[in-house]
Formats: sequence, C-alpha cells, structure tokens
Amino acid sequence: MINRKVFFNDYKNTLDPNRKLDQTEVDALDTFLDFYDKDQSYFTTVQWAYVFATVYHETGATFLPVRESPRASEAWRKAHFRYYPYYGRGYVQLTWDYNYKAYSKKLGIDLVKNPDLAMDYKNSWFILIDGFKNGVFTGKKMADYISSKKIDFKNARRIINGTDKADLIAGYAETFLQILNNAKQV
Repeated sequence: MINRKVFFNDYKNTLDPNRKLDQTEVDALDTFLDFYDKDQSYFTTVQWAYVFATVYHETGATFLPVRESPRASEAWRKAHFRYYPYYGRGYVQLTWDYNYKAYSKKLGIDLVKNPDLAMDYKNSWFILIDGFKNGVFTGKKMADYISSKKIDFKNARRIINGTDKADLIAGYAETFLQILNNAKQV
C-alpha cells in the first residue's frame, strides 16, 4: 500500500499543474491509486513510474479516462480522425478498430459496437496494464525498456506511441519514481 498523504503532497508540489489539488483531481488519483494498490505486483516501482507518467501525459494530468482531443466535438472528431469512430479513449488513448476488436475479445465486451466502454475505469485500467505488459499497442512491452537490467524511460514511449513526447514523459517518469519511492518508504 502506498502512503497517500506522502504521494499527494509530493505530487501536488512537483507535478500538479496549479499546485493545488481540487476534489476532482483527488478523486481521480484515489481511484487510480486504488487500482495501483490492488495490482502493484504487476510491475516494479520503476515500471510503475513509467505507467504513471504515461497516464499523466495521456490524460492531460487528470488521471481520468479521457477522449482524444477532449475539447473537440464529436463532429470535429469524425471530420479529422481517419480512424473514427475508434479514436483514442481511456487512460492511454486506445485507437484503431483492430485494437478495439482485440480488447473486446480480452474483456468479453463489445467495444466495437460501443467504443465508449473504453472510458469505464475498470476497462481503461485493464487496457492500460495489459497493453504495457503484453505489448498490444505497438508490439513493444514494458520489459523491453524497463527491467532489472535497464531503465530507458525515453524509448519506453515506443510501447504507446513511437517517440512522440518521449523526453517530456521520461522526465515525468523520473519525478513519479521519486514520488513512489518516497510514498513507499514511510
């Protein structure tokens, strides 16, 4: 179990965009940390730091499952995304029909008929963890970049989305690693 008081304090002081957590942010992080506490054995602390960093980036620091281009209308998404209606949803922006089909099978639900089911917290969490662990998104998995033998936060971005924003997310991962280590030591 993570010490939430330490986690929230460190997060607020280092990564929270306005340095003041509102109740929506606390609730979203609490939900995320509940999943983390339950599934902590899936990854090492260093690997988890990268998961946290990715979700921080992909959700615009909300830790809520979100839609790609969250401020855009559905009409705008339809006009601008060649993979519509299978645009990004969730903690890691699941995209493309073949990914929605793969996760329909894995989850036993029909994400193809109802892509918005990827926004459900539990579904979004499963997609996040399974994608990182098994390399579903790009064929690259967590162990390819972060293991007991190496830590390559920059190239770990290839698990999700090539090298887009790789340096930025690597920096977030370093900060989350400090936060997680501090919150575990108390």
